Amino acid sequence: MRFQSASRTDVGCKRKVNEDALLERPDQSLWVVADGMGGHEAGEVASGMVVDALESAVTEIELGPALQQIEAALQAANTRMVQAMIGEANKKMGSTAVGLLIADDGRHVMFWVGDSRGYRVRNGEIAQVTRDHSLVQKLVDNKLISPEEAVHHPDANVITRAVGADKDLEIDHVVDVAQPNDIFILASDGLTRCVADDEICRVVSTANPGQACETLVEMTLQRGAPDNVSVIVVRVV
Repeated sequence: MRFQSASRTDVGCKRKVNEDALLERPDQSLWVVADGMGGHEAGEVASGMVVDALESAVTEIELGPALQQIEAALQAANTRMVQAMIGEANKKMGSTAVGLLIADDGRHVMFWVGDSRGYRVRNGEIAQVTRDHSLVQKLVDNKLISPEEAVHHPDANVITRAVGADKDLEIDHVVDVAQPNDIFILASDGLTRCVADDEICRVVSTANPGQACETLVEMTLQRGAPDNVSVIVVRVV
């Protein structure tokens, strides 16, 4: 199975330092977006720790063992962040993460912590594979607000899970089988807060991965970019 992939990251107009980090390992069929939190320096360090841990840890080619390595790497990064914040009562460090690993037979796993999202486009239709670990998602699940209200909710940026947020890290994942022409999108919430799902679908369906990344980031920046924006697009060919 072969892939075309591309990425782009940029800084929202309200930020001075980019706290996102990307991992592209097409040789391992592994891609990750990490969105750091805790202030400019701490956020950049946190997202970098996530990417560094995954880049050095994942060596298996079988999906099951590789997923175990991914989870162990994220747990190790979580432990390092928690320990780094001991004695720093007024400081925080953490990072969301969303990643994709595809095996040679097409089986793949999408894993995530936080509100960075993963999508799949198949036959012109987009589906959100991940489910936000966020306060507004809980409100939606409990039918206290609608999905439409969640988009502009004042607590839309409050997440309930992150690498480094707590000593016990819970990682979600979904296993599925990729098909030829499937397109996967990994993105920080800087994109998904500004660009609707149907717009993402249209862009990635009508451009190659590199062009799609450029267009999506430019759309976000033109709309005010309240946060950093990072995008990875992977097309199965």
